[in-house]
Amino acid sequence: MDKRSSYINEIVEWNKKFNLTGLKSGEDIRLKLYDDSLNISKAVDLSKKIKLMDIGCGAGFPGIPLKIEFPDMDITLIDSVAKKIDFVDHVIELLDLKNARTICSRAEDAAKELREKFDVAVSRAVAKLNVLSEYCLPFVKIGGLFIAQKGPDIEAELVAAEYAIQVLGGRLKEKIKVLSGYLVVIEKLRSTPKEYPRKAGVPAKKPL
Repeated sequence: MDKRSSYINEIVEWNKKFNLTGLKSGEDIRLKLYDDSLNISKAVDLSKKIKLMDIGCGAGFPGIPLKIEFPDMDITLIDSVAKKIDFVDHVIELLDLKNARTICSRAEDAAKELREKFDVAVSRAVAKLNVLSEYCLPFVKIGGLFIAQKGPDIEAELVAAEYAIQVLGGRLKEKIKVLSGYLVVIEKLRSTPKEYPRKAGVPAKKPL
């Protein structure tokens, strides 16, 4: 089975019933979502048996392409929208992806159970970096990485997120230029204070 093609075909079919992604053609989905997701491998060695969390996974990006191409990883995908999690569950079963699971939850709530359990957290097109850091860094082990896929205009976001990243136990390691923009790579240096993340909805309303 060509798992990449099967996954993209499923998105095209489900898009006819639900708005999984604004991209409708298989070619656009492959180029702008699937192939772009694989850029994460430029920031971390995904061939190792790491534990990875995809926060705000939507239709499964970047997590499902990463799992297809790097099958040894253990992956958890989280989203608060049930129909998107239903789709990702369907894909995991259809493609027989081992050591892959989903959680339908807000990130702020899921972090209570899964605090500092992951080597890598990734996220794509979910929120501004200061808010996204509060969603993601609590999941990451000390010494692990949070990798945010961002567009080409990131300098203002980086400046606005400096305080949040520091408070949450991280530091900017590097930014890697890719075709769609940048990978912002944040290293977890110390434990995130227990008061973070704050209650669901608060990080977005009152960013650090």
